[in-house]
Order: sequence, then C-alpha cells, then structure tokens
Amino acid sequence: MHGSMSRGAIWTRRLAAVILLLSPFSATAQDAKNAHPLDALTGDELGRVKSILIAEGKIGSRARFHSVDLDEPEKAEVLAWRPGTTLPRRAIAVVNEAGTVYEAAIDLLAGRITAWRPLTGEPALLLGEMMGAGDMAKADPRMVEALAKRGFAPDQVYCVPLTAGNFGAREEQGQRLLKVPCFAKPIQSNAWARPIEGLFATFDLKAGKAIDVIDAGVVPVPTEGWGYDEAEVAARGALRPETRAASLSQPGGDNIRTEDGRFGWDIWRFHLRADIRPGTVLSMVEVRDGARWRSVAYQMHLSEVFVPYMDPDQAWYWRTYMDSGEYGFGNLLSPLRPGVDCPSYARFLAVTMPQDNGEPMPIANAICLFERSIGDPAWRHFEIVGNTPQDPKPTVGRPASELVVRSASAIGNYDYLVDYVFRQDGSIRIAIGATGIDAVKGVASQSMKDATAAADTRWGTLIAPGLVAPFHSHYFNFRLDLDIDGTANDFMRERLVQQLMPEGLPRRSIFAVTHEMPASEQAARSRIEPASPALYHFGNHNVESALGHHPGYMLMPEGSYVHPLLAADDPPVRRNSYLHYQLSVTPRQPSERYAGGRFAMMSDGSDTLGAWTARDRPIGNRDIVAWYTVGFHHITRMEDWPVMPTHWFGFTLMPHNFFATNPAMTIREVK
Repeated sequence: MHGSMSRGAIWTRRLAAVILLLSPFSATAQDAKNAHPLDALTGDELGRVKSILIAEGKIGSRARFHSVDLDEPEKAEVLAWRPGTTLPRRAIAVVNEAGTVYEAAIDLLAGRITAWRPLTGEPALLLGEMMGAGDMAKADPRMVEALAKRGFAPDQVYCVPLTAGNFGAREEQGQRLLKVPCFAKPIQSNAWARPIEGLFATFDLKAGKAIDVIDAGVVPVPTEGWGYDEAEVAARGALRPETRAASLSQPGGDNIRTEDGRFGWDIWRFHLRADIRPGTVLSMVEVRDGARWRSVAYQMHLSEVFVPYMDPDQAWYWRTYMDSGEYGFGNLLSPLRPGVDCPSYARFLAVTMPQDNGEPMPIANAICLFERSIGDPAWRHFEIVGNTPQDPKPTVGRPASELVVRSASAIGNYDYLVDYVFRQDGSIRIAIGATGIDAVKGVASQSMKDATAAADTRWGTLIAPGLVAPFHSHYFNFRLDLDIDGTANDFMRERLVQQLMPEGLPRRSIFAVTHEMPASEQAARSRIEPASPALYHFGNHNVESALGHHPGYMLMPEGSYVHPLLAADDPPVRRNSYLHYQLSVTPRQPSERYAGGRFAMMSDGSDTLGAWTARDRPIGNRDIVAWYTVGFHHITRMEDWPVMPTHWFGFTLMPHNFFATNPAMTIREVK
C-alpha cells in the first residue's frame, strides 16, 4: 500500500517547521561561475522559475507545479567545463494551469521563457491532489453510508489515495484516477494496522469527485493498534536486556573532501544532487589511477520502481505501483536520523524540492555521507613458504574502508534506503534496503486453524489476527550512463561454456569463455540469459593497457535474477516491459531518462524502455546506457510485522582489466 498518509504527515511537519521568505532573485553569470553545472536548482532559482512564469502571464496564483527540474547542459559541454566558466543554467517545469498541463523551459540567466507547450500524459501526483482526494472521497454519501454500516463516522477514519494503474478500459482513457481505500484512525503509532477492507472509492482528479464506490461486504476491522514505539512494543512483551552499544566512530574526523563542486574520498570523486523523481543522482564519477583521474560513469540514478501486488481481489488487483514515476523518490525523501539511519559522525546534506505552488521547500538531513571500516581485510596473505616457528612472518594485509552515500524515501507504508557504496578496490555497490510496514488486508481469520484461513491466505500470509499481508514483488531499475575511459563504449558478454575433453585425457570437462559483442539493442537483449552463466562487461575498445587489454567494468549481480512471473500481455507489465530483461543497453538519449517513460501515471507502455529498445539502434563503440533491474519477490511472513526488518539487495560494478594491478595495494598500513 503506497499512499499519502505518511507523505502528508511528512509534508505537514516540514511546512510547519519552516517559513519560506522569498526575496527577489536575479541570476547572474557570476552565480553560474560559482556553481557546478549539474548542481540542483537552488531555492532562489525555484522561486525565480515561478516569478518568470507569472511575469510573462503564463500562470496565475492557482497554478500547480508537478515538477521543476534542472535542464542539464549538453554532456559534451559539462565534460569540457572548468571551474570559473559559465554554462547555460536552465530549468524545465511541468505546470498545471487552469486544468491544462504545460511544459515550460526557462533560461535562468536571461530571465525568460524559451518554450511553453501543452503536454499529453499524466504527470506525477501532487500532494494537494492526494490530500484533497482522500477527504472528498470519505465525504461522498455512498462512503458515509458504507462507513456507518461498519460503525464508523467519517471523522473516525482516514482514506489513502492510491494510483489506479491503467488496464486499458475505455472509461480509463484520458482520466486521472485514484483508488481510495480507508483505515480506522490509528490508536497507536502504526497508521496501517486497521484497514477497512472491502470498501474503496474511485476518484476522478480532473472532475474532483468520486465516480464510483465499491462495497464488497463488511469485514471486521482489527482492534489491536500494533504500535512500534518502544513503550508500545514493551506493552506486548518484555524488551530484551540492555546491552553495551557496538557503534561506529571516527574521532579524528572524516576523509571526505570537496573539490570543484564534487565530493572526493580515497581514490574516488563524484558530483551529487537530488531530483524530484529519482532522488539521489550521482554524476561525473571518476577514479584516480596513480596520478590521473579516469572516468567510470557520467551519471547513475534510480530509473523506476514497480511494486505489483498478487491478489486478484477487486480491492487489490490494481495495486501495481510505479513508485518513482507516480509519487517521486526525491519528493518523498525523509530526514535521516543520526545514530539510526546513518552513523552519528556522518555528513548530512539538506536538499530543496518544489512544493505544489512552485515555491522551495528544504528537507533537512536528506542525504548522508559516511565512511565505515567494515571489519574485513581489503586483501591479506599469510606466506607459508619459508615461514618457520623459529623465524615467524606476520600476516600481511590492509583493512578495508568504504564510503556510503545514503538516502531514504518513505513511499506510504514502505521505506526504501538507497545506497551508493564506493570501495577501495575500485568497485561501486548500489544497494536498496526495504523496510517500513507491510501493506495489510483485513480478513475474518484470527488463526490458521479457522475455517476461513485457507481462502483468506491464498494470496498472502496471515501475519496477525485479522490481517493478511498479500504477496508482492519489488523491482528497482537503475539507469547507468557508464563512460569507461571516455564516452565511446561497448557492451560485451563473456559466456561460460562447458567444453568436453578429447578421449585419453584424465579430465572429461572444463569451461571456456566465449566473447560476444552485440551490435544493436535487440542483439544485446537476446544475449541476456539469466539461466546461463555469463559476465556482462562495459568497456572501451579505443584504449589499450600495457598488456593489450581494453579497460572495462563488469556488472555483478547479487543472487539470482528476479524473474517477473507475470504474463507479458498483463497491462501492468506492458507499462514496465523491461522486467522481462534484467539488463538492457541503449544508445544514450537525454530524453530517455526513466524506464517507465516520462509520465508514468496512467501510462500505457508506449513511451518506455521496452518501446525504445524495439527500435534496435546500434550500440557499438558509442555513448551507451545500461538499464539494470534488481529486486525480490516478497513472500510475506509474521516476522515482517509490525515493522519489516531491513532487507538489502543490489548489485556491484567491478573493474575488469581497468587497473594494471589491485588498486587496494596502495592502502597504507595501519600503524
């Protein structure tokens, strides 16, 4: 369940905590010289976008901003940029003015609009839309009557507007729809513990009213609050004994540095910002090899999130959320808590996001950066040759440390941590931690011994009396604009193939490595065989090492491929057709930024990664982008309740013949 209760609470707290005093702002060339060209839009720049649109008569006071993003300069310009020089500073805003959605392109240095055009498609949800839909839905006479039948007045419940998906029905076309189920107001800290099952409204955002109310019959509403605060947990049973804390510390200060608008640590440097839809965006990722900096990636960020639930009930089948495109991971960044989300010594960064009215809103502690010693060796060796008790030689090795860039987005009941982990061996791990609260369905069964239990748990697990957590899947797609020693790269598959040995040899079989370099998008997809052992490389054949190798990075999965188990013609899958290919490779196009298409809400799949790759464009020796999907099938369990333990999954980008030797050899020995 992904909705506006947590989101609304977060925004309300933020709005109450800060009063934004906007003063007139004039962007100058000097301002641009002082900023990195990929820096996020500042609060002043967000205010200027709105002021320019008003001054040129494009919007009035009731206009609503679905997004305001940095319009990045051309890649070649950014790569050639040097501190002190000026590049264009532009913004792209998606604005709803009087019921029509427009795209505005704004030149911030010139202070003028350069483009203004109406758009087709449904942009991401606004906070006001969700909050208003919830309140109006529960005030509908049909909902009031259905709630009264269950013993509730409207002021005793809250209703959660959820994206409805697109199932191709004629009545859905051209609509902007939400489904709105309700919950009894929480009696403890857990807002999701008391669902009013079998009742929901379909809300038309454009008409501003509920167009349908479904009442499938009364299901008892759970009475237990299932709070997760310490006192509430203690009331249900004794807490474990107090223990001595095991904590990370860095009393001497960190080794993180800033240089030319980028963060640096150990052998790494990169640019960092947050955008409305993907959240954290890393750009210009470079690694130091001796005295020179070498490029690894131009940009890396979350592309789309797809969470389909596996219950065919009419109140659940449509729950097929595209969390990044429909809601926004940047919009829903939640403040990180020192000592819980990140070590207390971490560096915490604030970000600024636009509100519905276009004005800036700061989010404190939205991103943290911290080093950690992981307690493992970066490398070690005990030399047994020549080592005697009379002349013992010590084990030689170096301790490993890593830098973590972390954010957390609260998408309704789920919390997702997103980590970019830089390691001293030249590798980068990208990881997602899923936690928060399971979406729950109210049922009659109080125990698996009840006669109703078999039917109630066909599509989920009974995790508490009267509560089933339906099965579902989590898919995270990442866009990786890899630039291995430059922009002209190739995609390669190294397949591990069994080889039978000739008669007469003691060995009967070994494996060999076959090298393949697909020339086009479809050829690349045909080479992705999760059941077949293979290595997937991105490299530069225009560069050679002293040994004649071409530098590359290898994409290393963690665990097995998360096969979608969904039919290709299932409407939610048509909107996310990349699922059937864990890895896709495309030529870089700045407009192809999100696997779910520019506008995910109510989308039909015609503007998605699957549609782009169908063009079968060349990908050899050119600027290419990798799109990689990770996730897990969530078979729910009692241990997920009332708050789910953090479940980590991800992948690693590992150097492959990129360095001449192990880069971790240069770590200094700890004295």
